[in-house]
Amino acid sequence: METITLVLSYPIILLLAPPVMLGLITKTKALVAGRKGPPVLQPLYDTIKLLGKGAVYSSTTTWMFKLGPVVSLAAVFCASALAPLAGAPLISFNGDAILFAYLFALGRFVTVMAALDTGSSFEGMGASREVAFSSLAEPALILTFASLAYRSGGLCLAQMFAPHSGPSAAAGTILVLGTLFVVLLAENSRIPVDDPNTHLELTMIHEVMVLDHGGPDLAFILHGAGIKLVLMSALLVRLVLPEMPPAAALGSLLFGLGCVAVAIGLVESSMARVRMVRVPQLLVAAICAATFGLMLTLR
Repeated sequence: METITLVLSYPIILLLAPPVMLGLITKTKALVAGRKGPPVLQPLYDTIKLLGKGAVYSSTTTWMFKLGPVVSLAAVFCASALAPLAGAPLISFNGDAILFAYLFALGRFVTVMAALDTGSSFEGMGASREVAFSSLAEPALILTFASLAYRSGGLCLAQMFAPHSGPSAAAGTILVLGTLFVVLLAENSRIPVDDPNTHLELTMIHEVMVLDHGGPDLAFILHGAGIKLVLMSALLVRLVLPEMPPAAALGSLLFGLGCVAVAIGLVESSMARVRMVRVPQLLVAAICAATFGLMLTLR
């Protein structure tokens, strides 16, 4: 039964959860604004439509431009095999947390290289912003991993995100949750760090890097970004879930992913995107919170 649940959970989480989460975020923002909004499955319809279209490539681009979307999607698929979603991950070993973080970095690297390959100063501007902000988000992620690794006694994601008890563990978990939520917003280009729905030149970060992509390439990028959102949200949910059977864990995880999507929608509905110069301050605050959580764990 556990094996069947594990086999069924990954297709559900990796194929259906990303568009549903994105749809729930959009739906929440629409309801808060007093509008009906698009259907929850609209991102899935958009992805299917893009897969049926053709791709147009500029004569100035090289193989790197075509390779970027494929490698970025493959990187997050590989990262999903390491993540403890509804029970034990598909692949688990001591140190897989480092590989998990590096796979995210690989996806970002090839996306940035594909943007630079176009030769556009506009996309180069977005790529430089993406790299600058990710250089502050990654230390916060690594510090939270260090705190969880010290508490669990290993660098295995399945052990790090297992339930822990005790007052110090509760305080550290709260700080880890807050830090991971800020990193989630930054890594997935959400408000207050970035607005995925804007196309204003002075405020774009991630969206500007994928302007020249279309058809299946854009579908790969959008779905890969959705999987990344699901994986980081799943880590948040795993921190607060108690031990339970695999079938119950899958249902609780899906419910938790929906709650995270609603929370992101409420955040984006209640505040505006911060000024570009304030984004590093937000990420540095997340680094400080992660450092304080590590200090509590080391006590």
